[in-house]
Amino acid sequence: MKSGSLFLLVALAYASFGLSAAVPQQAGSAQEWRQTERTDAVRGAYTRYSLTGKFLKTPPGDASSRPSLVVDCSPYNRSGKPKFVRGTLVVGDPLKIDWVEPEEIKGISYFPKVLVVYRLDEGKQDKEDWSPANDKTSATFSKGSLEKMLRARTVEITAEDARGSQVAMEFDMPNGAVVEQGCDVDYKK
Repeated sequence: MKSGSLFLLVALAYASFGLSAAVPQQAGSAQEWRQTERTDAVRGAYTRYSLTGKFLKTPPGDASSRPSLVVDCSPYNRSGKPKFVRGTLVVGDPLKIDWVEPEEIKGISYFPKVLVVYRLDEGKQDKEDWSPANDKTSATFSKGSLEKMLRARTVEITAEDARGSQVAMEFDMPNGAVVEQGCDVDYKK
């Protein structure tokens, strides 16, 4: 009886080890949007989609981190449809913050912005000012920028870090249908 129990225990351990060893190989084989359900006190329940990219020009410092695109969406707005809340480029290194004068001046006010240059596939470059996050290691982008990115096969994004060095990232864009449905964005225009 003891040898039968020992055999079963060894067989289960071997099967568990074999399955866990196969998971990383599957995860690295294809890029895809990872979906997680989240809750916080301010927004309540929301869905987060994240896509990991790679550095083409790595920022100095911790080379083990990888850039990512993170999209937060509320499951329902007033019309009962899901709603895009925020898109964020997470770099992990402090970004250069420029102070930009608004189009219409009411008093003396300037807004912090991160100048981002991005290229979809082999197309022309688009320049946009994105808002930095509080930690200054990420910047938020608009729903329109997300829709453009979802139509591409690859997206190359360049920004400057706080030291003035260029940081270049590339994202292989998978099918955007899951983000389109979960955020009510139209990537097929």
